[in-house]
Amino acid sequence: MNKILKMAAMAASMAFVGAAPALAEGDAAAGKAVFNQCKACHQVGPEAKSGVGPVLNGIVGRKAGEYPGYNYSDANKGSGITWDEATLKEYLTDPKAKVPGTKMIFPGIKRENQLDNLIAFLKLIKADGTGIE
Repeated sequence: MNKILKMAAMAASMAFVGAAPALAEGDAAAGKAVFNQCKACHQVGPEAKSGVGPVLNGIVGRKAGEYPGYNYSDANKGSGITWDEATLKEYLTDPKAKVPGTKMIFPGIKRENQLDNLIAFLKLIKADGTGIE
C-alpha cells in the first residue's frame, strides 16, 4: 500500500509540474513601453494602419501573413505559424532565424523580461484594437 501511495504522489506532482505555464507572465504596462521599439513599423489600436509592417491588433492567435491588405513576404505567408506566446518569443528574439526570408528588419529583443512584457501587452490587444485603453 505504501508503494501505491508513493507512486500516486509522484504522478500527482508530475502532473502539477506539467501543468505549469511554459512562459512567465509579463507586465503589460511595462510591455507598452517596450512596444516603443516596434512603433517605427507597427501600429496598434482602433485607428491603426499598416505601414512598413502590418497592424498588430489581435496578433496573438492570428496566422502569420494574414493581416488584410498587408503585403507579406512569401516566407512569412508560408511559415505555417499561428502566433502564440512561444512563437512570438522566438520570432521577436531573432526574426530572421525564426522565419528565414522575412521582410522584417529588426535585430530582435534579447532580454527575456522585455519579451515577456511585450507579449503580455500584445495579448491585451483585440483584433479591433481595443483592450489597451
